[in-house]
Amino acid sequence: MQFDDSFLPTSSSVGMLCMITYYFLIFAAYAFVGNFIFACLSKSSVAPEHRTSRYFSAIIAAVAGVSYLLIAHFYHNMLKVLAHTDAANRDDLIRTSYNAIGQLRYIDWGITTPLLLLKMVSALKIKPKVAWKSISWLLTADLFMVVTGYIGEQQLGSDGHILVGPKLVWGAVSTVGYLVVPIILYNFWKRYKDQVKPEERWAYKLLALSTVTTWGVYPIGYILTTVEGLNLNYIHIAFSIADVINKVGAASITYLAAKELLDQRVPEEATLSGHSIG
Repeated sequence: MQFDDSFLPTSSSVGMLCMITYYFLIFAAYAFVGNFIFACLSKSSVAPEHRTSRYFSAIIAAVAGVSYLLIAHFYHNMLKVLAHTDAANRDDLIRTSYNAIGQLRYIDWGITTPLLLLKMVSALKIKPKVAWKSISWLLTADLFMVVTGYIGEQQLGSDGHILVGPKLVWGAVSTVGYLVVPIILYNFWKRYKDQVKPEERWAYKLLALSTVTTWGVYPIGYILTTVEGLNLNYIHIAFSIADVINKVGAASITYLAAKELLDQRVPEEATLSGHSIG
């Protein structure tokens, strides 16, 4: 439907799969906006030593929310062009637009993934001055993974199509950083798990396991983009769902653990605002 210069896509004009993709992009943006608001409002509801983690959650949500609003805006403009594109050229337009959107995703990941890792470190109450070398290697490996993955995504020909060989080579290089991350996290677990309470161990364990499970969606999607004929809207949907699970899920896990610690120390009534009867 179109009113003057505005455009709202419908399945009749761009197809059902594009509409579902657009839905998940907007859904992710809303989820991150909501997570940002909750992180800001809930910082006093957790144990004091874990309030920094709430700030990490707020920054992650803010960056991801802005990224998804930009991605959704770009995708919306692509749909506007798609609505007037013949069927023979639609897949090509979706593919080239995916390559452009990938830049926004990698810029997002370059900021949010290190903060997610720092949230994991804070769950075990690891002091930076004690384990600064391991933390530095952890963040370096993560940055190496994101930057080399970004370079791989930019292996494009003059026509905007993927150069499969160079992209897979850079993907293999990026995987080195991806493998280093869980190794360091496992070493942290062995060294520091006994210095924290069960709630904190539970949070760290779930967050660390996410790096070898849900984080695995991204390299799989990276490889699938080289498959000829695959509609890349499926990758958009998978990445949107994975981003929400990883970022909002991580914030929820650390919040529940930190809130449980505060509840054990302070009676519930003491955390409520005072009321007077006039």
